[in-house]
Amino acid sequence: MTKELRNIAIIAHVDHGKTTLIDSILQQSGTFRDNQQVAERVMDSNDLEKERGITILAKCTAIEWNDTKINIIDTPGHADFGGEVERVLNMADGVILLTDAAEGPLPQTKFVLGKALAQGMRPIVVINKIDRADARADEVLNEIFDLFVSLDASEEQLDFPIMYASGRDGWCTDDLENGARDSLTPLLDLVIKHVPAPDVDQDAPFTFLSTLLQSDPFLGRVLTGRINSGTAKTNMNVKGLSLDGTTVETFRLTKLMTFMGVDRVPTESAQAGDIVCIAGMKKTSVADTICDPQVTTAIESTRVDPPTMAVTISVNDSPLAGTEGKKLTSTMIRDRLKAEAETNVAIRVSETDGKDAFELAGRGELQLGVLIETMRREGFEMSVSRPRVLIKTIDGQKQEPYEEVIIDLDDEYTGAVIEKMTDRKAELQDMRPSGTGRTRIVFRAPSRGLIGYQSQFLTDTRGTGLMNRLFDSYGPYKGEIGGRRYGVLISTDKGETVPYAIFNLQARGTMFLGPNEKVYQGMIIGENSRGDDMDVNILKGKKLSNVRASGTDEAVTLTPPKRMSLEQMMSYINDDELLEVTPLNLRLRKMYLIPSERKLAAKKAS
Repeated sequence: MTKELRNIAIIAHVDHGKTTLIDSILQQSGTFRDNQQVAERVMDSNDLEKERGITILAKCTAIEWNDTKINIIDTPGHADFGGEVERVLNMADGVILLTDAAEGPLPQTKFVLGKALAQGMRPIVVINKIDRADARADEVLNEIFDLFVSLDASEEQLDFPIMYASGRDGWCTDDLENGARDSLTPLLDLVIKHVPAPDVDQDAPFTFLSTLLQSDPFLGRVLTGRINSGTAKTNMNVKGLSLDGTTVETFRLTKLMTFMGVDRVPTESAQAGDIVCIAGMKKTSVADTICDPQVTTAIESTRVDPPTMAVTISVNDSPLAGTEGKKLTSTMIRDRLKAEAETNVAIRVSETDGKDAFELAGRGELQLGVLIETMRREGFEMSVSRPRVLIKTIDGQKQEPYEEVIIDLDDEYTGAVIEKMTDRKAELQDMRPSGTGRTRIVFRAPSRGLIGYQSQFLTDTRGTGLMNRLFDSYGPYKGEIGGRRYGVLISTDKGETVPYAIFNLQARGTMFLGPNEKVYQGMIIGENSRGDDMDVNILKGKKLSNVRASGTDEAVTLTPPKRMSLEQMMSYINDDELLEVTPLNLRLRKMYLIPSERKLAAKKAS
């Protein structure tokens, strides 16, 4: 048994305050100097995480507290990145379950808690953001208890310790009425007392389960994981074993690093139970076992839930292809996608029959969108299809993925939302008040019906509604589900948009482009106010002849165009449309750019 070591993961729904709580823990444990400038949410190190305010990749940190080293794992809160959570729980011996004092447990809370309970962990429950004006600590505690019961928690797991905290202000207490609100000491003391030390064999041969893979410009492949038994030493000879026990490669541990604060610190040796980074391998990857040459059995790894949604990524073949990006070929796109699939076990990449397009399968629109956005920033140009769900045949029956959808909204908007969700074949499961003038509605809906609904939902609730989704199970195929209600406006020529033409087309629908933007034939420039597509000339300028009637010259006043994010555009398009992604622009287009080709394709489809 390792006496002075604790490994914990912090799990919660998105935006319930995990990363902010870790900020306060690092500050109070003396990790930073008093005068050191530290970024907010220091664990969210990648650009997309900082911009979106969410954690995408699981990361480790460590602190020293009362002569005990505590390894802390920060996990993603969004359901689309659940694959990260499932893997990293293998490294932890205990979890802190964080719940918002107003929102209570939400779908991702249920998902991650279920995984932790299945591994026999006894969570510490922290009700965070207790200083919110709409906090309802007692009701949330009852909801958490009900959640534990519904997940078949054991008697021991139901006897969980409860803390109340404000991660942003850096305090935690077990007594909401009379407890001191000055530090996180009670929480850290409870971690040492409640979480067991790693149950490992120090004298057995060295074994290590690789959980996270990173690429380092100086060290090459770097694998992070927990040492299950024995001792790791720099320059020792080891081998990589795949799950079925076959040897992947033999190599030398060129670098061994442990965590301290937000840094990786080189070390000569590390004991069983510690979370470390290892370098020196060329092929060994996530879920493989790194071990002493005499070991023959691989460590069992957690099975990760399969992808439920896919898009097709192909070479960009628009008239503007190659003018904005540097990485254009199918070979470059394939190599990048294969590299991503190696590090991220929650996605799957396969080649299509044409060989110049690839099917990228993942957990949801956000996960796929984050990867495409990352590639875009690396200089890639590509075309992306509409997301589609992965349908299975089980016992001869066609089945599709279903999601649990929890919606919090103002009472006045419930009718509109229930109507739209019912149109999308959702089933109402529960409906109850959730605070002053708010209602919580629970649906079970086919994932197919939810594609593209987010923007409609925000419109229907005037931006005040909150929708959380989580994969539930596969169920019977629901038949045809209506798609987009309106047609699109399509450019008839190549050039730059003209303000005068935009002004005259505004009555036709909602414009997606402003003046002086590049367009080409077949590109989608706006949404039609009717149900059919319309070809329009957005390059038509004002005739500058001197024969004019007085009073017919109107001032050109333009309505700001509707700008959509990458995920919104992916959900917006129909099956006969594509999203063109370049480092500088996102453009919507028809799959067939020439009108005659579109008519021919429509005839064949019908």
